[in-house]
Amino acid sequence: MGILAVVATRTTATNGRLGVVLPPARALAELRPGDVALGRLDVLPTLDGMEAGSWALDLLEQRGVTVLNRRSSLATAHDKLATAEALDRAGVPHPRTEHVAPWLPVPEVRLPVVLKPRFGSWGRDVTRCDTPRELREALTGARPLPWFGATGGVVQALVRPRGYDLRILVAGGCVVGAVSRHAAPGEWRTNIALGGRRVPAAPAREARELAVAAAEAVGGDLVGVDLLPCGDGGWTVLEVNGAADFTAAYSLGEEVFSAVRAALLRRVRPDPEPVLTPA
Repeated sequence: MGILAVVATRTTATNGRLGVVLPPARALAELRPGDVALGRLDVLPTLDGMEAGSWALDLLEQRGVTVLNRRSSLATAHDKLATAEALDRAGVPHPRTEHVAPWLPVPEVRLPVVLKPRFGSWGRDVTRCDTPRELREALTGARPLPWFGATGGVVQALVRPRGYDLRILVAGGCVVGAVSRHAAPGEWRTNIALGGRRVPAAPAREARELAVAAAEAVGGDLVGVDLLPCGDGGWTVLEVNGAADFTAAYSLGEEVFSAVRAALLRRVRPDPEPVLTPA
């Protein structure tokens, strides 16, 4: 009987509900062929890259452990520039994205745009720029920040804020959970870390198909896909989160954590044998 292990540096509420949480080095020492390792390494708090330990995912795979959210998938999802390139190759609609960095000339962009870290999360250091002056000031203000000097950032075409978005969970190629995130009063960003609130949602077919396509584009086995509403009534993919946190509010009929585990195990074992998961 194998185990479903979450390879992560922190035992968050989400990680603990998904499986046995193991740091990368411990996962290498304890996991064996027949076990399943789910990569959940996140963005660094300094926003200048991904948490250390992705090398362990490669080694686990070489040793015969089934790895979900492989190193390359996590790297693509966490890197907004790489995400944009993957979505573009797959023909998935997303805002135009350009790389900005101290060593690069400022690209010609059509305003308004949003400046954000290349490896960003939690809505931190995200700046809306409606005028050339605001963009210049935002780039100047980013220069002392560690992430800007290390990896640069991205500027993305602004999708007109409507006060809400959709975050859809995709596991094993299936939609298993979703919420609508509503921005706090006076805030244009919907991040929960910035005061946004989760509202239960049942995504329409178009939104579900876009989320699945985005997950496939980055090669993610468990990801959160952020969709923004467009003026034509459709949706566009803003970001793909390789280590999305979620709660029971995401449930779509079936309890979301059970749905995630079942979908992941169906991907690797059509007739799954029992696995050890948290009580």
